Amino acid sequence: MDNSFPGLLIIRDYFKWNYKAMKIDIETIPHTEQPYDTCGNWWEDEGIRYIRVSEMGNEDYEFLVAIHEIIEQALCKKRGILNDQIDSFDIEFEKNRKEGDLSEPGDAELCPYKKEHFFATSIERLMAAELGVDWKTYNDKINLL
Repeated sequence: MDNSFPGLLIIRDYFKWNYKAMKIDIETIPHTEQPYDTCGNWWEDEGIRYIRVSEMGNEDYEFLVAIHEIIEQALCKKRGILNDQIDSFDIEFEKNRKEGDLSEPGDAELCPYKKEHFFATSIERLMAAELGVDWKTYNDKINLL
């Protein structure tokens, strides 16, 4: 290797030994295997990001939920919002859900990850349009889970 740029060798060696590759494990699962009534769930364990999406029989729908979860998780991690806070809020929200209320926990006024959820939903909607997915039909399918 050409040693005319020794600073580049230092940088290369730094990243070689200090860079940890990102790993995201995404799987579809039966809706009944979700830890609570949600179509998508995420957590991180030992540096691996896990995403679980409820099976809906439609690859586009499942992909959209996965994209939402990836974006939401990345923003929450960046902003210091812990998964335990999110799960606690979501579980409490579902416990107190009124009959006929189809809103998402992430849209609630006191939601600790409302901003992150809103941004993830915005990207999800853009992607749905690009895939030719009708948003209402997609949401109806999610609400039937």
